[in-house]
Amino acid sequence: MKKLGTFGLILGLFLCVLISGCGSKKGESEFVDGYYTAIMSDYEYGWKEYVTICVMENKIVNVEYNARNKAGLIKSWDNAYMRNMNSVSGTYPNRYTRAYAEQLLETQGQEDIDMLTGATESGLNFQKLIEVLFEHARTGNTEIGIVQTES
Repeated sequence: MKKLGTFGLILGLFLCVLISGCGSKKGESEFVDGYYTAIMSDYEYGWKEYVTICVMENKIVNVEYNARNKAGLIKSWDNAYMRNMNSVSGTYPNRYTRAYAEQLLETQGQEDIDMLTGATESGLNFQKLIEVLFEHARTGNTEIGIVQTES
């Protein structure tokens, strides 16, 4: 009976260490796991841009970058907008939002985002939005971050 009690104690201690992250030090990781969102403060040309990231185990695992209008329509789904923008600038929201998001996933924010021709303003907004997201992810602040739109 005494052996069973000792085994149970050892098993319990092992499980506690396992659950607590094998003794990892608090503050070791840069980001706190969770979902973080930042949005522009105002609509520009009828659209309000936003970025949402998901952090797991100190790594950004998902990025959503897009914009909504007041009616809730997603910019990258607006085919008429896409055709007009593509004919003028050679790119369109569905292309550049995915490209900027992919860059962030690849670099994990350790490098500057390369601006895409025809989508520089959106690229600059993306950089401002992810700066706020990183601040929030470092502290675990899951409130929506607001980035002031430049007038």
